[in-house]
Amino acid sequence: MENLVEKIFKSHQDCPECPSPKLIQTFFESLLGLLFPEYALNIIKDKKDIQENLEVLKAQFSDILVRNKHLYQGDGRELSKKFFESLSEVFDAIHQDVDAMFAGDPASKSRAEILRCYPGFFAIAAYRISHQMTLLGIRMIPRIITEFAHSKTGIDIHPGAKIGHHFCIDHGTGLVIGETTVIGNHVKLYQGVTLGALSVHKEDADTKRHPTLEDNVVIYAGATILGGNTVIGEGSVIGGNVWLTKSVPAFSKIYYQAKMYDANSETTDVYVFKNDTE
Repeated sequence: MENLVEKIFKSHQDCPECPSPKLIQTFFESLLGLLFPEYALNIIKDKKDIQENLEVLKAQFSDILVRNKHLYQGDGRELSKKFFESLSEVFDAIHQDVDAMFAGDPASKSRAEILRCYPGFFAIAAYRISHQMTLLGIRMIPRIITEFAHSKTGIDIHPGAKIGHHFCIDHGTGLVIGETTVIGNHVKLYQGVTLGALSVHKEDADTKRHPTLEDNVVIYAGATILGGNTVIGEGSVIGGNVWLTKSVPAFSKIYYQAKMYDANSETTDVYVFKNDTE
């Protein structure tokens, strides 16, 4: 037992402020509740209370950064200030995503329903906020936020991915978006889609390992698209359960089809490729 105590004590001494995932989760949920009253415990009645709440959250974030200097370069208070100065753009971007989800899902009855009920909203909001932190050079904290969203929604978006405006996730459970993924504007993804890497070697960590989706692409459930050189051209539709490791031109349609042979009742899997420009 004494040996275990020594090991635990050493791990505590070696660990910096860390920070605690619970602390970051609380900060994120407080920020989300301020930006979107649908997530708040109480509706704010006075405009000055909004400014006061923003200042409190900015001070909290500043304190987290100051106590965790190993997670960034520069001045923690200045980074907190820059992050909160950028929140207006983040706020607008998330609302564009809500518009895309409302327009893209015939089952949605209102934007309030999307904000309160849709896992896609929660995951995208977590991504937008954490991506802004990533752009400021802050490490680990963005991952804690997106992994918190992952645990709640089953949607795994790396904060380093680059995602354009009006991004729509429909259902979303099991969706994976890797670190170096690039996604254009007005893209729609369904559940079980994987935008992953062909290589998992550590030496490839600084290379582009994940695919690029250009504007107005739709990827249906269960599709897997892999590789940093794989580009899905503008306006393309990738059907469910398709596996892709090569690029497709703009306005392509690729879908999975099983064919039955009557002679011996065997099946074979084929992919059908169509291009609307031809």
